Amino acid sequence: MSRNPVRRALVALTSALLALGLVLGVAPLGPASAAGGDAPAGGEGLRRVVFVGNNWDGTADILDARTFEQLRRVNIVPDRAARMQEIATNPYRLAYFLAIRQLIGEGHDQLVDDMYSSLDGRLLIVSRPSFADVVAIDLATEKIAWRFPVKGVRSDHMALSPDGTKVVVSASTGNVVHVLRVSDGEEVGRFPSGGSPHESTFIDGGKKILHASIGMVYSPLDDPALDATKQERVLQIVDAETYEVERRYNLRAALDERGMTETSTAVRPITLSPDEKKFYFQLSFLHGFVEMDRASGEITRVKRLPNLIPDVPRELYLLDSAHHGIAMNPAGTKLCVAGTMSDYVTLVDARTFEHGKIRRRADGKPYWVTPSWNGKHCYISWSGLDSVSKISYRTGKIVRTTEVGDHPQRVRNGVVARGLVG
Repeated sequence: MSRNPVRRALVALTSALLALGLVLGVAPLGPASAAGGDAPAGGEGLRRVVFVGNNWDGTADILDARTFEQLRRVNIVPDRAARMQEIATNPYRLAYFLAIRQLIGEGHDQLVDDMYSSLDGRLLIVSRPSFADVVAIDLATEKIAWRFPVKGVRSDHMALSPDGTKVVVSASTGNVVHVLRVSDGEEVGRFPSGGSPHESTFIDGGKKILHASIGMVYSPLDDPALDATKQERVLQIVDAETYEVERRYNLRAALDERGMTETSTAVRPITLSPDEKKFYFQLSFLHGFVEMDRASGEITRVKRLPNLIPDVPRELYLLDSAHHGIAMNPAGTKLCVAGTMSDYVTLVDARTFEHGKIRRRADGKPYWVTPSWNGKHCYISWSGLDSVSKISYRTGKIVRTTEVGDHPQRVRNGVVARGLVG
């Protein structure tokens, strides 16, 4: 955000519009239709790949999981003209579409947020924030196999169930999380969240869902004293069959107990220990991350990482994200962390909490971290440089960087039917 008075006025106006949407909600555009940690390997005839979502491009790059070479680029918005006409003829939708472009998209439309491949490698399930929907792209034809409009005006992060049958998607302004059937996009359930539902992770072998909401990260009210004005933030465990909320953690009390009274309760990316007894997550404005004990809900350790931008005011942080991206390796020995505003990536020893060398790329804006399918590397997206890197968990070195489309964010492991890639 800017100190320019015109810019500030625009931010205030669009923030108010989005806040109104959170109160009133926006009716879905219609039922799902047949309109034309990632996935396991599956069976024979499948190829392990890495999907990279290019948010401003409206595309997804498919990379070879072994060589990290680009195999193919997929168009995620084949229906763009139809969606734009739909939005343009609805003043209510148009107002929010433009607000999302200005505030969350940094002047760009948000066309690819999250994605997962179906276990047979034939569909790519994608959330498209600016179009407030989830679509399944048929990788053979690049046509839309099904589409589900979410509640409200924006879709966000997703999670795929371990058996590959269900995908959950956060409806940012609808304050709910939809549960969709992968095969046809039909809604099979939903559960409540706080303001701006965000991150979800299937745990306990798919029996539970760990979910967090982040509140109004596009609000200009970033002073710690005003944190309570940025909507309800929740960290909760949900039953993956009944969709009942089983537990909500009191994160405010847990942080206060650690003396972190001015730290935001907005949970950003989450990763878990291999036994799922510890949660590791980033928080808005925090340069570093915390460790939480699942059973007690206590913050057991805090890791503060270098702040290389000490003079940058909080109002200029990208959607409140000091750091946005964290992934523990399957052995539970290392954490790969994205220092978003400081443009770096580093590894942290899970036992000692000592961090390794800071690997910095100017203007990189790293915005997501995913462990490789075999646990040897972590992948990081450099949204500001239109590239993704493979980093060794053993050495902490960047071993390969691949150029991708405009503004890569989410990176996911998946599979593709062998005949659909080179």
